[in-house]
Amino acid sequence: QLQLVESGGGLVQSGGSLRLSCTASGGTLAGSAIGWFRQVPGKAREGVACISSSGYSSDYANSVKGRFTISRDNALNIVYLQMNNLSPLDTAVYSCAADPGTHRCFRGEYEYDYWGQGTQVTVSS
Repeated sequence: QLQLVESGGGLVQSGGSLRLSCTASGGTLAGSAIGWFRQVPGKAREGVACISSSGYSSDYANSVKGRFTISRDNALNIVYLQMNNLSPLDTAVYSCAADPGTHRCFRGEYEYDYWGQGTQVTVSS
């Protein structure tokens, strides 16, 4: 069974950057569309970014467009989320998710079958 693990979260000052990583065990991320999501307690989960299985197409929420970049290296079995110019509004638990067998990506959470546990990102003002 595919298991996803996120890393790279932490505490950063406003305006700073972080790079999150999503790796997998028990299978490969290749052939899966991958999404990054975030959630704040008491609020709905937000689809932040997603990338197609090939890596040639991606999609972003308006709230992060121009600041976040999703990328993948299928040979290394890893997906990244580069986050720049962070603000306190970006504080959340970030999770990656996989949609196996799907080429095109969607930012809706119900598309995804496998989820990581999440990594906390905290941005101080």
